[in-house]
Amino acid sequence: MNGAAAVIVAAGRGVRAGGDMPKQWQALSGRPIFAHTLDAFASHPGIAEIVLVINPQDRNMLAMLDMGTATLVEGGADRAASVRNGLDAVARSKMVLIHDVARPLVTAETISNVIAALDKTPGAAPALPVTDALWTGADGQVTGTQDRTGLYRAQTPQGFHLEAIRAAHAAHPGGAADDVEVARAHGLAVAIVPGDEDNLKITMPADFARADRILRGRDGH
Repeated sequence: MNGAAAVIVAAGRGVRAGGDMPKQWQALSGRPIFAHTLDAFASHPGIAEIVLVINPQDRNMLAMLDMGTATLVEGGADRAASVRNGLDAVARSKMVLIHDVARPLVTAETISNVIAALDKTPGAAPALPVTDALWTGADGQVTGTQDRTGLYRAQTPQGFHLEAIRAAHAAHPGGAADDVEVARAHGLAVAIVPGDEDNLKITMPADFARADRILRGRDGH
């Protein structure tokens, strides 16, 4: 393989994270979340090209980034449309990794594991097995338990053979939770590679503090 493309999806608004701007532009350890995520892929030797999918309202924010040679495209009406726009912009690679911008702590090892798995399967994605007990509930009360056997917490980047995932998105009616769901609906096999507890998705205000602690730990501070 001569390298994979990375499509970084960053067109959402992320309102649950709070703040006066979309979460991808908020600061994490002194830099925008978007900058940390972009760096993770730009510095990886297995990534041959990067496509950034942004909301057209955010063009004025791009001065905060060192985009390098990344290709910029505008997002669509929903995440699936944004991903399709990103996939259409991939020009030189036969493999693609689709990543949520709100996972800025993704490691080189995770990226490498997904790329390596694509030598043997049309799709691959990191995930962590569910280890906590699972309950069902209603009106603030526990109503039952759920068997956790075979359950995983999905992460990104989710990697695919480019033409296969393009075809899968073109055929999908919409409403999928992620690109793995789109791929499997089209009959594509998706391998699970080891996930990383630190590869959190920044969703709520408290996630910023946790991500900052992880980054400071990596820097030795």
